[in-house]
Amino acid sequence: MKILTAMFLFIGMITQSTAQELDIGAKAPMAEVKMKCVTKQDVSLNDVMKDNGLVVIFSCNTCPYVLMWEDRYHSIAKVAAKSNVGMAVLNSNYAKRNGADSYEKMQEHAKKKGYTFPYLVDKDSKLANAFGAKTTPHVFLFDKEGKLVYKGAIDDHAQKATKVTKNYLRDAIVSVSKGEMIKMKETPPVGCSIKRKLNK
Repeated sequence: MKILTAMFLFIGMITQSTAQELDIGAKAPMAEVKMKCVTKQDVSLNDVMKDNGLVVIFSCNTCPYVLMWEDRYHSIAKVAAKSNVGMAVLNSNYAKRNGADSYEKMQEHAKKKGYTFPYLVDKDSKLANAFGAKTTPHVFLFDKEGKLVYKGAIDDHAQKATKVTKNYLRDAIVSVSKGEMIKMKETPPVGCSIKRKLNK
């Protein structure tokens, strides 16, 4: 178990990307771009955004960190819905698009995991590059004006939900829905590196 945990931590350190990460207060980039959803619809971030804001999670099908955190996607989606905040999950793994992160595999994964929110193909990693997303998962929360108010990790314990002491994203969603100041605006993202297509 210790070896496995060490391996996850090592993977989590592989977070570097050449894209500049969005600054707090920045507008959601490329929010108008339509992406293919596992439901076969074309959906943009603007389509998903609700009156109080939007959660964007960069994710995938196979990253160990995603698999550990993924069950919490559902509780986040419920908190977001209750707070009138939209939620979209993006798969930007361009290098695995013909394998584990193909559109067909995404459909299978979403069905198996019972996704109730849009799971979208970020073609050519364009949004990942525009956001400066580093890992799977990497979360970005925008307020009702489309401005970034939180970015980073979901919470402070990937391995076990029962050991979480700080629910960064959930607390930020509740705060933004009430128009309150978010205490923790940024945390280090933890996960696998995005297998992106780099802009030239």
